[in-house]
Amino acid sequence: MPFTYADVEQAAHRIAGRIRPLSTARADPAGPVFFALEFLQFTGTFKARGAQNFVRAHAETGALPAAGLTIASGGNAGLACAWAAASAGVPATVFLPETAPPVKIARLRELGAEVRFGRDYPAAAAACREFAAASGALASHAYDHPLIAAGAGTLTRELLAAVPGIDTVLVAVGGGGLFAGTAVAARHHGVRTVAVEPKGCATLHAALAAGAPVEVPVDSVAADSLGAPIVSQTAYELATDPSVSSVVLDDEAIVTARRALWDRHRIAVEHGAATAYAALLDGPDGPAYRPAADERVAVILCGANTDPATLTG
Repeated sequence: MPFTYADVEQAAHRIAGRIRPLSTARADPAGPVFFALEFLQFTGTFKARGAQNFVRAHAETGALPAAGLTIASGGNAGLACAWAAASAGVPATVFLPETAPPVKIARLRELGAEVRFGRDYPAAAAACREFAAASGALASHAYDHPLIAAGAGTLTRELLAAVPGIDTVLVAVGGGGLFAGTAVAARHHGVRTVAVEPKGCATLHAALAAGAPVEVPVDSVAADSLGAPIVSQTAYELATDPSVSSVVLDDEAIVTARRALWDRHRIAVEHGAATAYAALLDGPDGPAYRPAADERVAVILCGANTDPATLTG
């Protein structure tokens, strides 16, 4: 389902005043690396942007049913959906895999969502589809919808306005919603995108190798937020653009990056958010992405729905 930068602009106007404006910070006072602090967003992740865009767009056309919204999610998209639904005065029913982190389950219930479970994400997604058909609830999607992706793209729109002269944006990839929005907004402004994935769920990297989206096994420390089994067709098509490059990392590098963000910057994020930063850190063969000497780089730190007690574990 394609979308354009005009859709990102429309999303920005639609959700203005309903989400927190993006905060940014230099990684080092004198360095060329900047952090997009999106983990400060409502519900703790960038997902709030797409969820709010999805809900408001349907409300504008009178297509928001009394039965509310339903979604299958690893947790973060469900949180955003529940929050956006509550802001519109309708209920939310969220389907999670049984492995969803307790911190996300508890927060969903605090937001008033009804939480149901499937064995894994595909099972949760199937149960969500059945529920939508039976109840009349409006089915949202964690990443594969133009309204969701366009909403996510407003993050990079704000980033490039706040930090002029950025050359490259690093973004973690799960199902591809944030990547798709980032790539569309970055390309519009002549900026490169680096897609960063765990080896244990590298959906985009696998799609690029196969020439089409393909299912991959999911086994990563970052699977609770990046563990989609297949990337969206839109994300795949955007990744074939010359302005995009793709790198993969092992879990050890992701864990190290998460600890480094805490130790060096006192930034507490989940493993999925640390994945983008991990690409810049030295590993056995150097960093997965090595910026040029004069390259200004932004790293999207996309979520912080995590247990702080695990930061040093």
